[in-house]
This record gives sequence, structure tokens and C-alpha cells, in this order.
Amino acid sequence: MTVGEEPYLQPTALARPRVIVALTTLNGRLVRTRQFSKPMYVGDPINAVKIFSDKGADELVLLEIGGKPLDGPREAAIRDIASEALMPISYGGGIRTVEHVRAVIRCGFEKVILNTVLHENLGLATQSAAEFGAQAVVGAIEVKTTWLRGKHVRTCCGRRSTRIPVVEWARRCVDAGCGELLITSIDADGSMGGYDLPLVSEVAAAVSVPVIALGGAGNAGHLQAAIAAGASAVAAGSMFVLHGPRRAVLITYPEDPLNGGSAGTAGVK
Repeated sequence: MTVGEEPYLQPTALARPRVIVALTTLNGRLVRTRQFSKPMYVGDPINAVKIFSDKGADELVLLEIGGKPLDGPREAAIRDIASEALMPISYGGGIRTVEHVRAVIRCGFEKVILNTVLHENLGLATQSAAEFGAQAVVGAIEVKTTWLRGKHVRTCCGRRSTRIPVVEWARRCVDAGCGELLITSIDADGSMGGYDLPLVSEVAAAVSVPVIALGGAGNAGHLQAAIAAGASAVAAGSMFVLHGPRRAVLITYPEDPLNGGSAGTAGVK
């Protein structure tokens, strides 16, 4: 090693996979859904992000499902949310142009999450990756099981079917410049009954970039199962926001979420 060189640190096999908090907003209000329907109001996103920051969450993704393009007032709102985050934070929802991507990065987000827009303009991933790096571009893929048991990609928060096979679209997103994929099972969303493990395994085996599993997590065992299936990281929403059979609003984030470690709790207003 010559003078001035940084020592190379051998990656450790003991590094814990990321456990990501997934927060969903509808017109700026924090909500939870089941199978992408019946949004239930659960509080203020700024307060929730502050609590998760205090609890030391690994990472956070914020997904706006209102469907409207990012504009000035919402840009100001997400800037306020990002200001409370002490962890890496990503944003998706209403991003249509490179200028929208720039605005999200300016607001303090490390990554942008692109979904529906990629079906209209896959080149946006290429442009964004060229400007900010592939690590800043996350391709979000929403998946629904059809009546023939096939799994197809959907857009517009699950409302529109594309008839595109999941693996085909995942590879196209990566080829276009996405440095990470967020794979959401619409069927498992909000169920807290476990991830769609075959889906996670199929996508993870087909691409060379990290895959984040989302949809269905309810306990540490579910997180572990998704990692074993090939996910590089696991994301959960209801597991960290709702509690008990009545699904009361109660924010939790264990000190060791992959092993069900102790957790503090807090209400969210």
C-alpha cells in the first residue's frame, strides 16, 4: 500500500442486511393499505419519520400513492419530512421528469423510487443514473398474481395491468440503469402474513443488483425468510406501524429487528 492510499477493508459476512421502514402517504397523510386498497389513516408522516429516526431505523422509504405529479407544495412537504430523517431515505410518487428527480435529491433524499413512469419512459432511469449514479435509482415493481397463477407487473398503485412478466421487466429496469429493485407483492400487502418468497427468489436470481422485498412482513421470521430467499434487504410498513389483532396504531422498531429484539413503542399523531 502506498502513502495516501486508503486501506482496503474486507467485507464481513457478519454484516446485517438492511431492515427498511416503508411509509405510505396519500395526499401527504400517512396511511396503511391492504392489497393496495382501503387506505387507513395512521398519522402524520413528519412525526413518524422523527420517531423512526430516534429508534435508529436502518433506512426509510416514503411512497406517495396519490398519483399526482410532484409539484411545488409537495416538494416543500417532502423536504420537511426529509429534514427529520437521520437515516438514509428514499422517495417515490409523482416523479415524471429528470427535474423531479433533481428536486427530490435537493430535498435531502438519497434515492428516488421510479415505478409507473418507467413504463412510459424507461430512459428516465438511464438519465437519472447518469446524473446521480445507479445507486440513487430504485426501480419499484408491483406484482399481482393472476387467475392463472402467473405473476404480472402492475402500475398506477396496482390499478393497471401491464401483462409484462416480472423477471422480464426486472431485467429491463436494471439494463436501463436502476441500481436497486423494490419488489412489492400486492396480494401480500398489509397482510402481515409473510412475503411472497417465490417472487423474491425469482427476481433476486434473475438480476445482479440488490433486491428489496416489500409486502407481507409481520414478524422477524418473515424478514429472515425473505433474506434466505435472496433479498438483499427487507422492507415493512404495517409491521412497524400497527399492533395487535385490532391493528392499533403504534410505532415500533426493535433494536435487532431480524431477531425480534426488544423494541420501544410510540404513538403517532
